[in-house]
Amino acid sequence: MDTDYNKLLYEKMQAENETFKDWLLSQEPSEILNHAYEYTIYQDMMLCMEDMELSPKQAKAMYLSPSPLRDALSDFDKRETDHMENLRDSLEATANKSVRVQKEKSERESR
Repeated sequence: MDTDYNKLLYEKMQAENETFKDWLLSQEPSEILNHAYEYTIYQDMMLCMEDMELSPKQAKAMYLSPSPLRDALSDFDKRETDHMENLRDSLEATANKSVRVQKEKSERESR
């Protein structure tokens, strides 16, 4: 029977995530805040892993790492993303919606 490295990798990453979470919860609030980004990215990566199917070769190679989740975070941190642009777009869209809501409210009140 072939080894399901995707399943083994997911379980290993989940254990790594739980160990990090347990450590984090034992810290002072300021230290927890210092690691909030890391925790959030770990959670998002775990969500991705639920839907991903790596090739057996990829899954095995990651599984053999002592800390596949930390490795993935390290790679992610080196990437250029459009995260800030997405945030700015969301803020602008929210502001535009607020302007429309206020305009509609003013029009209703002036009738």
